[in-house]
Amino acid sequence: MAQAKAGDTVLVHYTGSFDDGAEFDSSLDGEPLEFTVGQGEVIPGFDNAVDGLDEGETRTVSIPPDEAYGNHRDDLVAVIGREQLPTEIDPEVGLVLEMSSEDGIVTNVTITEIGDDTITLDANHELAGKKLNFEITLVEILAA
Repeated sequence: MAQAKAGDTVLVHYTGSFDDGAEFDSSLDGEPLEFTVGQGEVIPGFDNAVDGLDEGETRTVSIPPDEAYGNHRDDLVAVIGREQLPTEIDPEVGLVLEMSSEDGIVTNVTITEIGDDTITLDANHELAGKKLNFEITLVEILAA
């Protein structure tokens, strides 16, 4: 039976959950995820978990933050004055906004707190700082 290795394009089904059992993502109700092993198309811990799997095999892994979306970084959190937000935006906690830097780089930020005069923006990935658990099944190896 074929085993997934770096450079192989694969199809996998997965379910991602936290330690408390809460599910944050799954491909089971849709199409399997397609990616090339070892190319950085998925988080490193997920990539490593698929490497060496046989077609049809299922593996359960726990991925620490440094092999997932990184640790939560305080330097990616900013408090701005409400007047800095465009007037057409009605701020609410959880709203994701796009910000452009002077050099044209676009970053997504999430409103995490709203004060009387300030708004807190967080550019960390929503899963940063979290340990992620995955059940991964290698459905098929498409090509090497």
